[in-house]
Amino acid sequence: MAFESLTEKLQNVFKNLRSKGRLTQEDVKTALKEVKMALLEADVNFRVVKQFIHAVEERAVGQDVMNGLNPGQTVIKIVNEEMIELMGSETTEIAMQPGKAVTVIMMAGLQGAGKTTATAKIAGKLKTKGKKSLLVACDIYRPAAVEQLKINGKKQEVDVFSLGTDHSPAEIAGEAIAYAEKNGHNVVILDTAGRLHIDEEMMGELQEIKEKVSVHQTLLVVDAMTGQDAVNVAKEFDEKVGIDGVVLTKLDGDTRGGAALSIKAVTGKPILFVGMGEKLSDMEQFYPDRMANRILGMGDVLTLIEKAQENIDIDEDKGREMAGRMKKGKFDFEDYLESMKQMRNMGGLSGILGMLPGMGIKGADLESRLDEGQLKRMEAVVLSMTKEERRNPKLLNPQRKHRIARGAGVDIAVVNRFIKQFEQSQKIMKQFGGGGKHGRGMFGGLPGMGGRFPF
Repeated sequence: MAFESLTEKLQNVFKNLRSKGRLTQEDVKTALKEVKMALLEADVNFRVVKQFIHAVEERAVGQDVMNGLNPGQTVIKIVNEEMIELMGSETTEIAMQPGKAVTVIMMAGLQGAGKTTATAKIAGKLKTKGKKSLLVACDIYRPAAVEQLKINGKKQEVDVFSLGTDHSPAEIAGEAIAYAEKNGHNVVILDTAGRLHIDEEMMGELQEIKEKVSVHQTLLVVDAMTGQDAVNVAKEFDEKVGIDGVVLTKLDGDTRGGAALSIKAVTGKPILFVGMGEKLSDMEQFYPDRMANRILGMGDVLTLIEKAQENIDIDEDKGREMAGRMKKGKFDFEDYLESMKQMRNMGGLSGILGMLPGMGIKGADLESRLDEGQLKRMEAVVLSMTKEERRNPKLLNPQRKHRIARGAGVDIAVVNRFIKQFEQSQKIMKQFGGGGKHGRGMFGGLPGMGGRFPF
């Protein structure tokens, strides 16, 4: 995730604070100096950092904190609260029009920020809330954008409106709203053209659309990987066109993440959504408190639960059946494949553990512990088995194991070790009674990681 380096540095600062029985003002100032450097290195706006540190210090050096039972923990709590305040305090939803009125959302942003994909992702999010969206192709300069919107709309099972590239964006928007009103759509999302940089023509087009139709929400899509440039872009768009909120994309990338901590403070506009991956399902509602917890290494269990509810597709009968097999220690390799599918839908094992308290550690350390590449090799071993072998592992004699090893492209020792660990995981699951009510959220025993994780 974007904040790995920042999280690691802050955790080291907090570790030092917790180790002290009592704190002096000098201890707090030293700790906050380290926090300040960590934030600046994460590309957080300098003025924002200065205000943040001042606010924390003002609260942290009070007598109540210094003479409290656990001053170190209290300072950490203050940092957490001020970070939540920095990012907006409250979660902001897209403001919808009342009743059956059509809500018009205009997506804006520079080319390459991921605007067209974000448009489809947001339509998918609104669909889960019972909204019927119409995606509108207003980018008349890039034919590929029209086609991309149609493809993504089809994947999300959301309608797409297009008049090609021979009409102005404002005309297309007007026709689209009339179409939406006739066909029962209650949300219209306009995917507008981007440029490599801000220019007057682009701003003029956006203003023309706003003059032609009633735009209720203007959402700016910015790339988190551009750091402070994203904040500057947001500020300029707001001054010239007016924006109601920000969608921050590529927050899962190799970036310092400073934009997420700076945008609200600099522009006064809230972040509504964050893109955490390339899949159309990888768009999360932005919760300032949850993001602060992630940054400070405190986990994000609520988002993990929501991802599980959204992405784990097990019907009640199948869930009960799987739970029953787990309790009896009969979890087989077919169940293992299903577990891998569920885990990928939730962003992979690293993504899952990154949301658990205490697991927000440096990516390299996490990868060394889990070795997801090894998980893929183990999956290849299972896929090299016949269906009968997956359902009845007792069939796996030496001859079959050699065939499986050749099929998976691994050494026979790898196959033997994997099967042995799998059998041990079955025993562990039997001891723990299989877990959840219907087996939901259970990924089975996951051997092959230098240890076993009986989820």
